[in-house]
Amino acid sequence: MSVAFDAAALANRATSALRAYDPGHDLPALRLRYGGVLSELGSNENPLGPSPRAMEAASAVLADVWRYPDPLGASLKQALSSELGVPVAGITLGNGSHELLMLLAQCFADAEHPVVHSQYGFAVFPIAAAAAGAPAIRVPALPADDEVAPYGHDLDAIASAVTASTRLVYLANPNNPTGTWFTDAALEDFLARVPTDTLVVVDEAYHEYVDAAGLSTGLHLLDRYPNLIVTRTFSKAYALAGLRIGYMVSHPSVAAVCERLRESFNVNAVALAAAEAALGDHEHRARVREVNARDREWFAEALRARGLRVLPSQTNFVLVDTGGDATAFEQHLFECAVIVRPMGGYGLSHTVRISIGSRDELQRLLENLS
Repeated sequence: MSVAFDAAALANRATSALRAYDPGHDLPALRLRYGGVLSELGSNENPLGPSPRAMEAASAVLADVWRYPDPLGASLKQALSSELGVPVAGITLGNGSHELLMLLAQCFADAEHPVVHSQYGFAVFPIAAAAAGAPAIRVPALPADDEVAPYGHDLDAIASAVTASTRLVYLANPNNPTGTWFTDAALEDFLARVPTDTLVVVDEAYHEYVDAAGLSTGLHLLDRYPNLIVTRTFSKAYALAGLRIGYMVSHPSVAAVCERLRESFNVNAVALAAAEAALGDHEHRARVREVNARDREWFAEALRARGLRVLPSQTNFVLVDTGGDATAFEQHLFECAVIVRPMGGYGLSHTVRISIGSRDELQRLLENLS
């Protein structure tokens, strides 16, 4: 006879208020079902795949996977330092940028020091706050009809929400799932308005795709604002999503604090080798950027021609307003073996996020909308 038991009743208050991450459809099962016909346009992956150099580097270290990886990731950190012009002491490596966002909250936020984030900011932001037992202050986003950044970060409102007790502010530039962005000048103005002991985290997961005027990177402001932190990933433009590796650039003292809580060997040896090789392949990265910009514009125009509203984007996806509940829109495409991501979980039930996949995948989607 089994004993009735439910661990949910034992969960702490912060975890009780959360829902588990929704990965969407069971993609491994769908790949078996549909094979090469399946168009996977829901996870913002890079259809060009990794740099050949990254694949070679990954293969070369497989014979030594019985050994632990370098716990410091020294070689990759040195490569990042040279590439970005930042000190090694300010670099922290993580199992994707997701882990680093969580780590920052665990190190710096608590019940007395809240986290502030935008209404439609990256879903990890409130999860990170909950993991630290910190209040999450969600600031209303810009309106849907904003000419520059519909549903984007309202930096004025976010700055006003920061108090003396705020320990962390999470921003994403460009933002997932909206694709919107703010300029370097807007970020600098925001940093000038918040207390110097409030850490401002700018997630630049889609940095390599940006080409908008006035938008580059927060890294340029690190010397002037030691409370600024920039996180990035190798999952998107570098196409190493399956290896799970990201990095953070901050003031060395921030990195030193995070090292106290960072999990030992949190980045595996294959990921370290592949990321370093990918970082050095500038030609492949330029090709990824060029193809994404071209196909993003072509695809957005094709959707608009079909009467759909497409939000401006500086990423490898577009957010599409279907004009009503997006459930039927998404389900129709699913039945055609085309996977997109509905955004109901963000409170945007009338939208879907569509990755800029290969031309064949995008064309298949468009054909099934006709």
